[in-house]
This record gives sequence, structure tokens and C-alpha cells, in this order.
Amino acid sequence: MPEKDTQKYRQRLWKIFLSTLYLSAFTFGGGYVIVTLMKEKFVDEYHWIGEDEMLDLVAIAQSSPGAIAVNGAIVVGYKLAGIPGTLVAILGTILPPFAIISVISICYNAFRSNFFVAQMLSGMQAGVGAVIASVTYDMGAPIVKEKDPMSLVILLGAFLAACILEINVIYIVIVCGLLGVARTLLAKRRTGK
Repeated sequence: MPEKDTQKYRQRLWKIFLSTLYLSAFTFGGGYVIVTLMKEKFVDEYHWIGEDEMLDLVAIAQSSPGAIAVNGAIVVGYKLAGIPGTLVAILGTILPPFAIISVISICYNAFRSNFFVAQMLSGMQAGVGAVIASVTYDMGAPIVKEKDPMSLVILLGAFLAACILEINVIYIVIVCGLLGVARTLLAKRRTGK
């Protein structure tokens, strides 16, 4: 690799690390919140990933076992810079929670009974609900705008299965994945590719 390309690659790795570190340090509410912020950073700000591709990466992260924030960092880091990108993205994602939880565990007794901390956490729960609603809208809006009837049926079916019928999300993800594979195979068969 020429020296100029090596320098660009190192700069990209550094940006991936700082971005995931920043997102992880200032994101409250779990993985779904960090996913939408990753989209804003890597799709909207840096233009390193396309919006459709980001949705695919989120789907992969969701369907993998483990924390979605770390899974999201893994797939985005790998997409942007291979194995080194994966490693720096994981490091950037896990360092802030590790440090915060370490401090909280040391001071747990003081935090546990503090009225102001309890009220702050209650307020954050409401904010997290709003952010998750925003993530849901951001991920569902492109599907609705596409006006593909089958995609809309899958979207509504998954929603009804999860929220009304209370079917385990694992089964919903598996069924939706199989439907996606079937649709892709049918589309390839129709086009003859």
C-alpha cells in the first residue's frame, strides 16, 4: 500500500474509533439509540455508507447474538476498514460503558439512594422512549415510501406479531429473513440472473 493510502487508512481507523467512542459515551438507552446515531455519523455526515446498506448492516447486527451496539460497531467497522476497523470500532464502543459501570459500581451505595439520580434516570427513560420511536420511524419510513406491497405486508406482519401476538422476536427475525431470501431468489429467477 502506498504511503498516502496508508495514511488515509490510519486516519479512517482513527475517525472510526473516535466516532464510536463519542457515540458510545453520550448515548443512553441501549443499542437502538446508538444505531440511529451511527447512521447519522457514517451515512449522513461522512457519507461512507449508503442508507440502504446501513439498513442491511443494522439487520445483520440485530439478528446476531449479543448487544446491538457492539454488533452494529462490528458490522460498520468491518464494512469501513476490515478487521482493523472492527477492532477499533469495538474498542471505541465498549470503553465508555466499561469506565462508567466501573465508576458506578464503586459508588453504587451512594447512587442507589440518591433522590436526584433516581429522578434523572426516570426522566431519561422518557427521552429514551422518544429516541426509540424516532429510530423506528427512520427505519420504517423508507419501506413505506417504497410502496412495495410485500414489504409493507412484512412490516405490518412483524409489528403485529411482536406487539399484539407477543411472538418471540427471534422467530420474527427468522421468518422475515426467510421471506427476504425467498423474495431475492424469486426476483433473480424472474430476471434470469
